[in-house]
Formats: sequence, C-alpha cells, structure tokens
Amino acid sequence: MTALTLAGSPLWYASRAGGTLALVLLTATVVLGIASGGRAAPRSVGRFEIGLLHRNLSLLTLVFLVVHVITAVLDPFVHLGWAVTVLPFAASYRPLWLGLGTVALDLLLAVLVTSAARRRLGVRRWKAVHWLAYAAWPFALFHGAGTGTDTRLSPQLWLYAGCLAAVMASVWWRLAKAGPGRVVGRLVAALTATAVPLVLGAFLATGPLQPGWSQRAAATAMLLGGGR
Repeated sequence: MTALTLAGSPLWYASRAGGTLALVLLTATVVLGIASGGRAAPRSVGRFEIGLLHRNLSLLTLVFLVVHVITAVLDPFVHLGWAVTVLPFAASYRPLWLGLGTVALDLLLAVLVTSAARRRLGVRRWKAVHWLAYAAWPFALFHGAGTGTDTRLSPQLWLYAGCLAAVMASVWWRLAKAGPGRVVGRLVAALTATAVPLVLGAFLATGPLQPGWSQRAAATAMLLGGGR
C-alpha cells in the first residue's frame, strides 16, 4: 500500500467530513422537529421562524450528504458504484453498514420529493411521509458507527454520544409536554428512546470497538450475498 492509502486519501477525508457534518445537521433537524412540535412548541418564537430554520437545516443536511456520497463513490479505495447510492445492501464493501446509509438517503430523498409536491399531496399525506426523516436518523447513526474507520477514536465516539443524547432528550422533552391522548404513539416513542441507546451501546461494545471489526464488517458481504 502507498503512504497515501495508509493515511487516507483526500476523497476519504472529504467523505468522512461530509458524512459527519450531515449526521450532525440531521440530528439538529430531528431535534428541532421533535422539540418544537405539538404542545412543546416555544411561545417566544414564531412557528414561521422555526419552520424556516427547520427547512434550512434540512437542505444543508442534504448538501453535505451529497458531498459524502459523491466523494465516497469517487474514492478508488472502496470501489463503489453509483447504483449503491440508491440500492440498499448492493455494495461489496461493508454492504450491511453502507446499506443502512443508503436507506437513510432514500428516506430523506422521499421527504424532499414529497415536499416539492406538498400542495398536491395535501398536508396529511405530506406529514405521513415527513416522518420518514425521523426514521432516517437511526439508520444514519448506525451507518456511521458501523462503516466509519474512525469510530474507535474518542472525538468520533463523543460526537455519536452527543447526537444520541440530543435526540433522546428531545423525545423525552416532547413526551413530558404531551397532553392526553395518543397513548400508543407515546408508548412507541418511549420504547424507542429507551431501546436505541441500549442497542447502539451494545453494538459498539461488541462490534466497532473490538479488534478485527474491519474483517467482520466485510464478512457481511458473504452473508448478504448468499456466501458468494
């Protein structure tokens, strides 16, 4: 291997930086959407200002996500094709963990497309699809933790912990401010807010933080491909 390969190419750094910034911005978007919805909406700030900030954060997330995807495909080390950017689990390099990122991207693209056609869809249908943005966040988090070669570094772990804490805090804040009704929805949200940190912690402890994770992550290609 060349020294450049060992140290990481500029495209690798650009991909990791773009992906990390996209995760942080997506986290901020999700936190704002959860914490400012329903009865939890702050009275000192107008809904128009909150909606504008939410939209701008979403667009900025997509910008850095595009940078992350393009630089990852152009990086010659992993040999990714353009098809894997929209087809989950089709990559030969860490297919499961890259696939989670593709699922997150597809969900966000669905939100983007339906937002452009919001008037034709109607508010109720648009909101139903809009919830996919929240579902994209855990996929993106596990994608970063499972795929990232820098997951074991303390700054990256603290970043994941901060993103997780911010989203979980916003969920519990929203639940605390929620009024009566929608018991099933609140129960699902509470269970999710409890399960995600536990699952992520167990995954990190038994996966990326253990020696030999690169080989085990790559081995999922054989499992997903039927042993080929």
